[in-house]
This record gives sequence, C-alpha cells and structure tokens, in this order.
Amino acid sequence: MGYRYETHLHSKEVSACGQTRARDYIKFYMERGYDGIIFTDHFFNGNCGVPRELAWEERIDAFCRGYELAKEEGDKFGFAVFFGWEFNFEGDEYLTYGPDKAWLKAHPEIMGDTREGYYRRIHEAGGLVVQAHPYRERGYLNAVRLNPYYVDAVEYINIGNEPYMDELVPDYAGKYGLPLVGGTDMHNIEWGQTPSGIETEQKLSCIGDYVRLVRSGKGFSPIFVPGRKNKAVGEEKLTVFRYGKDGKFVPCRDGVI
Repeated sequence: MGYRYETHLHSKEVSACGQTRARDYIKFYMERGYDGIIFTDHFFNGNCGVPRELAWEERIDAFCRGYELAKEEGDKFGFAVFFGWEFNFEGDEYLTYGPDKAWLKAHPEIMGDTREGYYRRIHEAGGLVVQAHPYRERGYLNAVRLNPYYVDAVEYINIGNEPYMDELVPDYAGKYGLPLVGGTDMHNIEWGQTPSGIETEQKLSCIGDYVRLVRSGKGFSPIFVPGRKNKAVGEEKLTVFRYGKDGKFVPCRDGVI
C-alpha cells in the first residue's frame, strides 16, 4: 500500500455541523501524509446548512461551494480533492461518490427516492453508494437501520463512532459480501482526531478511480487508528433493523441477519 485518502468529511461552508473551513483541510491532511480527500457534506435531507428557500440550481451551487474552495486550494499544491456527498433517509446515511455538480442540478427528483431507487439511480450514473457508520448510536437516532442490499460497501472505521460500534461491522459486511472502507467523519480539525480513510495500492486521479476501486473490493484497506478505546458498556442499545429487498424493515435478532 502507499496512498492515503480521506473519504468522509464536512465543511463549515455547507454542513450545519461542520466547523472547519474547506480550505483549511488541505494543509491539515498534507501534514499527515495524505494524498487526497473527498468532500462529503450533508445533502439537503441531512444536516445541511444551505438555505432551503433557494431554487434547486442555486442550492446545488451553494452545496458545492466547500468542495470547490478546497479544490482551488488543493490544486496549488498538487493535492487531490474529490467530490461526493452524504445522503440521509431516517438517520441511515449514505456516502455517495461519482456523479458531479451538473448531475445533481439535473436530478432534483432524488429527494423523493426510496433507498432502492436512490441506489439504482446512482448506479445508472456510474456512481458508488456506501453506508456510513451503520451501527451508530446517537441521541438523534431511534434505531439502527442496516441496508445490505442497496449499497456497494460499508464504512468500517468511523472516528465519529465509539469503537464498539465499528467492531460490529465486519461480521455484518462479511455475511453480505460487502467491502469495508474507513472514514474520519471529520468536522473540526481542532478536535485532535487522528484521521482514518483508506490506504490504496494505486494513486487515485479522479473520483471515478475511487468508485472502481471500491467496487472491485481489492487494492485498498481501511486506515486503522491506534489507541481508540471503547466506552463503558451498559446503556440500552438501539433496536437493529435490516432493510429488505421488499422495501421493508425487519428486526434483526443478532444485529446481522
């Protein structure tokens, strides 16, 4: 292996929860030996800071602003900056890679998609769908919703998760034959997080390279962060549901089936 890429981060310009300005990510990741980053700001159905009253095309222009500012900065140093986004349903979120700004402008109907419909639409556009932090437990979530049939991969390492949540992912991914990726879910470089992401055998020249790489299931691995510690277990766990091919959720007895 030899090339490192961040696959999951949020900018202050676009995500309501983002606290780091887009340009400031370039120096941060370069100093840590990364070769590139992928912007995945929250889309309009998630924690997005883009004003709702704008017309669709204006909203997309505003949504892409963080990425565009970072790319402008990255180009000065030969540092790769790629575009993606994080799409939300009921707290289950999907990192989406491949389609570009023009594609988003042409497809406002994605806001009404089902999980299956969204997945198929992104695939038709040559893109990739990765379920972010699948076992996350947070106050704003009322359940864990797994979606093994309409994703291309699952996020194994997510620094926004407690480690015990990540530890549930490999068995789940293995059962459904899904590749494992890593991501920091970076919101603020001042938090002192050690970044994750993926390490690749080949350098990525465009977001299409990342799409093809993950779909192949080989030539990359999640970046493990040393020293992460589980919090004390004891709180009640959220109920785990699996999204089926019939478009319905069913409870999972073991969190995997």
